[in-house]
Amino acid sequence: MGSDLINCVTVIVPVKNEEDNLPACLEALKRFSNVVVVDSGSTDRTEDIALSFGVELLQFNWNGQFPKKRNWVLQTYAFTTEWVLFLDADEVVDDEFCDELLEKVETTTGVGFWISYTNYFMGRKLRHGVPQKKLACFKVGSGAYEKIDEIRWSNLDMEIHEHPILDGDIEYVRAPIEHRDYRGLARFIERHVDYAKWEAQRYAALQKRSTEKLEKHTSRQAFKYKNIDKSWFPLFYFFYTYIVRMGFMDGVSGYYYAYYKKWYFITVGNIIREQKKGDRFY
Repeated sequence: MGSDLINCVTVIVPVKNEEDNLPACLEALKRFSNVVVVDSGSTDRTEDIALSFGVELLQFNWNGQFPKKRNWVLQTYAFTTEWVLFLDADEVVDDEFCDELLEKVETTTGVGFWISYTNYFMGRKLRHGVPQKKLACFKVGSGAYEKIDEIRWSNLDMEIHEHPILDGDIEYVRAPIEHRDYRGLARFIERHVDYAKWEAQRYAALQKRSTEKLEKHTSRQAFKYKNIDKSWFPLFYFFYTYIVRMGFMDGVSGYYYAYYKKWYFITVGNIIREQKKGDRFY
């Protein structure tokens, strides 16, 4: 088990009302000498928890437009490290991840790392389904999250579906982080309603810019935004996740995870169709 202090990476943890998740996240970050929690007016114990761990605390006030929380940090924070790692409050690192990350940042010729993570749903670790990854660690100054001009498409004050656009090679950290949200199913559904509203607005904006040069998309993003309005897409996602990627091996949790993702894409598609009609269904 590693014990080296990691002082070449600043960990940024964006939060809002994360009192249930934040303690485990911060407890696991004690090997990092630079940890910054970026709050946006939490009304629970989030701020007190952050201060109790002795990390730096910033407050972000969103005006509904660009930049959101992560890009705001990249634009305004005075980094003293070469690398930045963005973690959500419901994500937890372990020594295996820390050891590999430390080795990679000291030897890489690239500018960023894809991070994989294990997902928990309804109390069970999901070992199958669509592999989960995100571009969450990169060199300071090598790029930023997509610049998307929105006017409060949803209540999301942090980049969720936007991804970093980096100038340089991107590698992988193979050791996963753990993603476990302790706020329950109702919060999962509430959060995905906001995601769905944002996705529908993003789709509409991309259609308007079809003749312009668009931001660089990953292959998964390109496929999604090409087909997300299609009636077959939610069923395709369910079949791919639950059957092709063997989500059924995760039992009841695997089924309901695929089911709620199907519900999510049905919701996105219906909002898109509602927007195209220029009227509301209800």
